[in-house]
Amino acid sequence: MKRALAAAFLLVALLAAAEARREKACDTGWECSGSGTSSSDFALAKGAGSSGSRFCCNGTITDYFKAHHFEEFFPRRNNSIAHAGGFWSYQAFIAAAAQFEPRGFGTTGGKETGIKEVAAFLGHVGARTSCGIFYPNPLAWGLCYNREMSPDQNYYCDDSNELYRCVEGVRYYGRGAIPVYWNYNYGIIGKGINQDLLSHPELLEQNDTLAFEAAIWRWMTPVKRRQPSAHDVFVGNWKPTKSDTLSKRYPGFGATMNIMYGDCICGRGFIDEMNFTLSHYQHYLDLMGVGREHSGDNLDCAEQVVFNPSSENSDS
Repeated sequence: MKRALAAAFLLVALLAAAEARREKACDTGWECSGSGTSSSDFALAKGAGSSGSRFCCNGTITDYFKAHHFEEFFPRRNNSIAHAGGFWSYQAFIAAAAQFEPRGFGTTGGKETGIKEVAAFLGHVGARTSCGIFYPNPLAWGLCYNREMSPDQNYYCDDSNELYRCVEGVRYYGRGAIPVYWNYNYGIIGKGINQDLLSHPELLEQNDTLAFEAAIWRWMTPVKRRQPSAHDVFVGNWKPTKSDTLSKRYPGFGATMNIMYGDCICGRGFIDEMNFTLSHYQHYLDLMGVGREHSGDNLDCAEQVVFNPSSENSDS
């Protein structure tokens, strides 16, 4: 009898331990339940159902990134000389970010990691949409634009791309929070966010939620051969190979610039455009109370070999 009771207690203890180890998961919203999941986080992109996410109990971006932070990041976006006044909003960013929180955007790791990722992503946004190089306090002018003001006259149509052919009369100049260029990029990003951007690229300058959503999808998703996502290299999911280390590519903010812009700004020394992007990230960390001293390692890409040289890959 005693042996049977001991066995029963042991079984209960083992079941309790297994339950404690089980990952919590989301149900239909962001609520946590006890049903674990072993499915890939990336299967939880927009529209992939409600099978759960191991990130749900980490909270949400709104727990630490408030409307006043957005205003502090982008205080001049509605200035009378800004080119997209009245367009960009905190609500749009949060709505777009919510689509990717189940995949780990701003919810990977603890609170500080989440803050740093949001600051890093918005650092790219602020630098790429800034008109601050022309005005005092250059880091205050992010989200000044929502479109390219003087596009190339060929309007970025690559007729050789058979998968995402140019639509007659459509112009594929830069639009969005991290500007999208070229027909093939509009095609693949549109597919990723379930919007026909190939036919209607203007959506990214008409709808700020979609503009942020396209940018976050690009941040979260590997879209070129032989390279990870910006999200993965930033939060530490990516482990560099020997080839990567020989090419001076390591996890950190520097590698996010390599992935997003390639040899437009990386592998060219400490050029202004690279420094400008890094400065936005560190400035936003200061505003969030984390401080630039916690920016992390491998912050620049000045000496990195790029993942996909533009001479080898037209998708840059």
